[in-house]
Amino acid sequence: MAEKISNKERMKIKRQIMPEQDPLVRRNNFSEVNLGFTEELAKMEALRCIQCPKPTCVEGCPVGVKINEFIALVADGNFLGAAEKMKEDNLLPAICGRVCPQEEQCEVKCVVGKKHEPVAIGRLERFVADYERETVGIRVPSLKPNTGKKVAIVGSGPAGLSCAGDLIQMGHDVTVFEALHELGGVLIYGIPEFRLPKSIVKEEIDSLSKLGVEFKTNEVVGLTDTVDELMQNGYDAVFIAVGAGLPYFLNIAGENLNGVYSSNEFLTRVNLMKAYRFPEFDTPVFNCKDKNVAVFGGGNTAMDTVRISKRLGAKNAYIIYRRSDVEMPARAEEIHHAKEEGIEFILLSNPVEFIGDEKGWLKAVKIQKMELGEPDSSGRKRPIPIQGSEYELPIDMAVISIGNGSNPIIQKTTPDLQYNKWGNILVDETTMKTSKKGVFAGGDIVTGGATVILAMGAGRKAAAAINEYLISSNPEILN
Repeated sequence: MAEKISNKERMKIKRQIMPEQDPLVRRNNFSEVNLGFTEELAKMEALRCIQCPKPTCVEGCPVGVKINEFIALVADGNFLGAAEKMKEDNLLPAICGRVCPQEEQCEVKCVVGKKHEPVAIGRLERFVADYERETVGIRVPSLKPNTGKKVAIVGSGPAGLSCAGDLIQMGHDVTVFEALHELGGVLIYGIPEFRLPKSIVKEEIDSLSKLGVEFKTNEVVGLTDTVDELMQNGYDAVFIAVGAGLPYFLNIAGENLNGVYSSNEFLTRVNLMKAYRFPEFDTPVFNCKDKNVAVFGGGNTAMDTVRISKRLGAKNAYIIYRRSDVEMPARAEEIHHAKEEGIEFILLSNPVEFIGDEKGWLKAVKIQKMELGEPDSSGRKRPIPIQGSEYELPIDMAVISIGNGSNPIIQKTTPDLQYNKWGNILVDETTMKTSKKGVFAGGDIVTGGATVILAMGAGRKAAAAINEYLISSNPEILN
């Protein structure tokens, strides 16, 4: 058992600092920025948890991890037991421990955080997952007897993987269809190596394969097969988890100039097609070396993009955002890391025109200064243009990172699904059921662009509802 200390003593322990690469070193490489807790740091951080009788942190976790229980095991030094406890509710802990916004979910609910800094739940999750993988390998849970029922999952991102992990444990046959040539969805093409190493994503997906999940790549459901054809070909239920992969643009003059990217294209080229390993992988991507690069947006994707451009040799790398840093939706840690790495933030500024040279290449952006007014529908203060404040900023490359919409492929080939005006699939929020019998949906295709952990929560919710649907129509499964 963990050493016997009072809650008063626990509250005196300061939040442990995770080791990380020096900013001046890491901005020149793609190795992971955060280096993880040591065993000693993990145990000390775990001792900060006061083991509340009613752990509110669990309420803040979209997938329902028994946070207090796994942390107690860490404090005892039972790291493998902690991993087993955590994986009762989350089969992708090494991913979540790295990219989930714990400060807005579980940690914001931490009772310790009311007077002090909250327990570093995400960092403990990462430590436990890494400890298991590095010492004994990723262990897989036992499965219930096979039901003979087949479920098709469309998309191998966080929602699809989470749903697949739960359904396979329930005894159903699961096949995941992925449009791209590699598995992982946004985890593999949308998040840079220095935040989430591809090897970790691959190993956690491999653990699902060991459980029996079948994966099919290069399968664009809606083109290679429609949802109806999947159900006609023997699948008893379908879960649509295709994400929100259609980029939004600014719709300003000059946006079609050479040198203007969407963040989707830029990140896919760099991450999935390994442009960051040039010349080993000769993937075409804009040559950032000694150039001025501007990224437009204030979310995590914008931070990832601008930090990549710095690593690719940009002379000046700018974040241009129309509100202040208070309204910026990116994680505080990502903003902090970006500033440490030399990213320049141009706030309260909005692009109004891209300017090109005589050959059609981007050379500058015209920017208008903004001021903040009353809050809008998002709850953030509305940016208002300041007349006569326009100026030109010389840039060689622009990346638009203001969000994504839904790809219309499934919508066009499945007309009996109901959608909202943005093209998101409408579902029952408690069951993730769509308007089409046997078809469920979750993740960004339902909510619009959101977080990895919220998508995973939707996947778990859908898995429970799909299991209930299969059992209700086939009660012999319970026998």
